[in-house]
Amino acid sequence: MRKLLIFAIVGFFAQLIDGSLGMGYGLTSTSLLMAFSVAPAVASASVHMSEIVTTAASGVSHYRFGNVDKKMLFKLMIPGALGAFIGAAFLSSISGDLIKPYLSFFLILMGIYVLSRFSFKQNNSKDTEGEESEGSSTWYLVPLGAVAGFFDSVGGGGWGPINTPTLLSRKDAVPRKVIGTVGASEFAVTTSATLGFLLFLGWEQLNWIWVAAFIIGGVIAAPIAAYLVRIIPSYLLGVVVGGFIILTNLNTVLNAMGISSELTFVSYSILGFGWIFAIAWTVRNNIRFDRSGKTSIEG
Repeated sequence: MRKLLIFAIVGFFAQLIDGSLGMGYGLTSTSLLMAFSVAPAVASASVHMSEIVTTAASGVSHYRFGNVDKKMLFKLMIPGALGAFIGAAFLSSISGDLIKPYLSFFLILMGIYVLSRFSFKQNNSKDTEGEESEGSSTWYLVPLGAVAGFFDSVGGGGWGPINTPTLLSRKDAVPRKVIGTVGASEFAVTTSATLGFLLFLGWEQLNWIWVAAFIIGGVIAAPIAAYLVRIIPSYLLGVVVGGFIILTNLNTVLNAMGISSELTFVSYSILGFGWIFAIAWTVRNNIRFDRSGKTSIEG
């Protein structure tokens, strides 16, 4: 019962973070399950099953509020769904003990990326209303969607962290359109990955109580996130979730490398102090720049 309550709470905060940043639900939830020694394929399958409900609600909301670029949506969604299915087949065919250290290492890299992205994030409130510039090339969306879909299945999360920053880096990017389109397309990717896991793993491998706990937490958080995102800055959530992902996966990697318990303690201490420093540094710089009337963070 205690474990289910923890899963529901994590599902709540994971959805809260995902609703604020456009990323984080899969990475956070998968990291927690793997910390409880759940096999990578089962962890990813459970998270994707719960995400079917949360991404459906998110996609409908973004569409109704006009945050979806339809042309971009289908170019991301179709290859993303195919990539996710292939990723599910790949992960399901490998021994969990063999892939777990590599998967944890991948999640650590994603955590470092998320943490650094929001530690040095440049706040940009500019938001034009148009779709992508007419005539601009969108060929890159197909391989981008396929790669993001594959790693979303293999890593239990990655659709948002790979797609969102890549699309936002374009000069003509409209932030709300990017986040809305990535969020809306994730439903098809999540559904495809889940079907792949069910086909290759079987229904009996999933713990439906865990799935229900994540869904309950996520559904409760969905309407609250829209309000709290106005109070809690996205940069703070990003730094917090990035550090959390690193901390929950570090032990698996250190054990695989044969690191002693003493060095493991030192590693966690250094990482903990670094995480606290990153949070304090980010908050301090944002407050200082808000007071000076500027909108960017010094990197």
